[in-house]
Formats: sequence, structure tokens, C-alpha cells
Amino acid sequence: MYRELDPDKTIATLKTLTMRIDERFPGSGLHRVCQELSSLAVETCGRIRWMSRPNLLIRFCIGALLLLALAMGWYAVDHIRVSETTFALDTFITMFEAGCNAIIVMGAALFFLLTVESRIKRQRALTALHELRAMSHVIDMHQLTKDPSHILTGVSHRTRSSPKQTLNAFQLTRYLDYCSEMLSLIGKLAALYSQRSRDSVVLQAVNDIESLTDGLSRKIWQKIMILDDDLDRDQAIAQQQAAVRTEQVEPPAAAAPSEIPPHTGVV
Repeated sequence: MYRELDPDKTIATLKTLTMRIDERFPGSGLHRVCQELSSLAVETCGRIRWMSRPNLLIRFCIGALLLLALAMGWYAVDHIRVSETTFALDTFITMFEAGCNAIIVMGAALFFLLTVESRIKRQRALTALHELRAMSHVIDMHQLTKDPSHILTGVSHRTRSSPKQTLNAFQLTRYLDYCSEMLSLIGKLAALYSQRSRDSVVLQAVNDIESLTDGLSRKIWQKIMILDDDLDRDQAIAQQQAAVRTEQVEPPAAAAPSEIPPHTGVV
């Protein structure tokens, strides 16, 4: 149960992330990208199911071609008539070379026919993985201009071409975290292909996408860590200032009255 990824749960996670982004940043471009990624996840599950099933049409055509080739070969062998009982050496070499060439050609044709289905599925998987790779770069473009420096410094030296910075530190942290989650889910969608395919080319493409998403997510988390450190520092300063204000508002404690010794009656 827990030894492989569940495509349906992956789709559910993406839909939940889409709603979270819409609630936090309604109408944003990141929300539309996540919606497109959810649609791509549904298509991915359909493609994986198609790859898992045998293609009966292709297999029937290949079987029919093999039977036809065997019948033609049997017909050719059955109608061979040898008029001589002995062969010269050069004749034998010529016949042997022609026979080897025929065996090589038939072997190549047989290999081509038997791998048609796997090559068709490989091509479809590589096309889908290329879409996931492109989506990774689209997500990276959305976080590219989300620079925490304008929040840390508090000084804005903007130009006419500078991107607009409308998010505060908390909102920017959430935005970057959503981008990181989307990249992680892209890696999981790519891993779904490796669960249903043992093709070395497909597995290498999946590994490339996982390396790409890990690298992009690492770059995003560097920004998040910078923002978290700044938030923690601001919170510590705020707590210190609140403690100072509390000490200034509270009146000093009254001194305890000194104990008066009891009257002994001695004048």
C-alpha cells in the first residue's frame, strides 16, 4: 500500500494546493499555473494507465506480420530445388555469406517489430516528461523576481523597469513555499512514470526532472530561510521592546515598612 505513489492521492494533493493558493492569492498567476499543473496531473494518470495496458492492436499486427514472414520462409524453403550434389568452395562461400546476411536482416526486422510497442510508449512518456520539465521552468519564472532584499533592507531604489513588490515578509514566504511544493509535486508526477516503465531512457529523463526540481526548490528555500531569519529577528526585537515598555509602565514596588520594636516601658 505504501510502497509506491498513488496517482489519485497525488491529484488530490495538487487540487488542495490549488485551493490554498486561491485563498491566499486569489486571481494570481501562480494560481493559474497550479490549475494547469492539476490538469496535467490528470492527463499523467491517464497516460500511465495507457502505458500499463498492453496494446492489443499493435501486438495483433506484429503477430500477423511474423506469421506471414514464417509462411513465406517456409514456402521458399519448400520450393528450393538443388540440382547439384556438390558445391565448389567459392559457391559455398557465396551461399554462406548470403545466408548470414539474410539472418542478420531478419533478426533486425524481428527486433524492430518486437520493440515497436515499447518505443511508442517511450516516445509518449518522453513527451509528457518534457511538459513537466517546462512547467518546472514556468514555476521558477514566477518566483524569479520575488526578491526578499527589499523587505530586509527597508530601502527601495526602484527604477522604471523594476518589478512591483507588493508582498510583505509573511506573504512572500507563503508564495515561495507554494512554489517549492509545486516543484516537489512535479517530481512526484515524473516518478509515476518510473513506476510503470523500466525503459532506461524514461528512467534517465525522470532522474533529470527530479534533479532539476530539487535544484530549483533549493534555490527557493534559500530565500525562505533568509526571510525566516529576518522574521525571527524582528520578533525577538519586538519582544524586547514590549518587555521594556512593560517595565516602564509598571510603578516601582513600595518599600516594605520597617518593623517597630515593641515598647518595653523603659523611658
